[in-house]
Amino acid sequence: MQAMGAQRMTSLEIAEITGKPHNDVLKAIRKMESAWSQVTKGNFSLSNYQDATGRTLPCYSLTKTECLYIATKFNDEARAKLVIRWQQLERRSLTPIPSPKGEGSHYAQNLLVSESDILHEAEMIIGRTLVSFNQYADGCITTTDIAKAIGMETNDLNSWLCDMGVQKWRRGQFRLTQDYEDQGLAQDRLFIYYSKDGKQKERTYLVWTQKGAEMIDKMLNKDRRAN
Repeated sequence: MQAMGAQRMTSLEIAEITGKPHNDVLKAIRKMESAWSQVTKGNFSLSNYQDATGRTLPCYSLTKTECLYIATKFNDEARAKLVIRWQQLERRSLTPIPSPKGEGSHYAQNLLVSESDILHEAEMIIGRTLVSFNQYADGCITTTDIAKAIGMETNDLNSWLCDMGVQKWRRGQFRLTQDYEDQGLAQDRLFIYYSKDGKQKERTYLVWTQKGAEMIDKMLNKDRRAN
């Protein structure tokens, strides 16, 4: 499979290079497109191809930076294969340019030579994504911070908040109950981490606004007086 256009790589080629099913590559691209669009104000280029049966199916055509951003979802071996492929593509497009000292010509190169280059470029994008997503969580504090300030264990405070009907455990994390939603009490904070097999993972967790922290403090004082 050949790259589509200058300095681009299709999702089909990514699938072939990494040994992943094309559908899995498409899913990864679609999942990451919203964060990319939020930061860059642009979407990935959608194209199409014909399979062996003549069906017209979707694929993506990605620039180097877009490709490396998607590669953060892959394991180390797959990322390394993509680095090598980009080296091949860019070597083919090397152009002789005059030497500034008149020493003939040399080749301008802008090649990625190691996995650390992939991670650096991708982490720059990820960092901008985190800043953009977490702007509403600036100044918020975690349940752990509140617990420490009032001399409680985090688990005890979380249990108490559940008992009081403020939050509940849902889909692997604490979420506000319906009665306490949309009151400006808490925000979601995003953090990105990597699993043992090198895959990028995303997770959000609840952090409390000043209004939320004050509400918790008032509820605790009231509960203590009652007991």
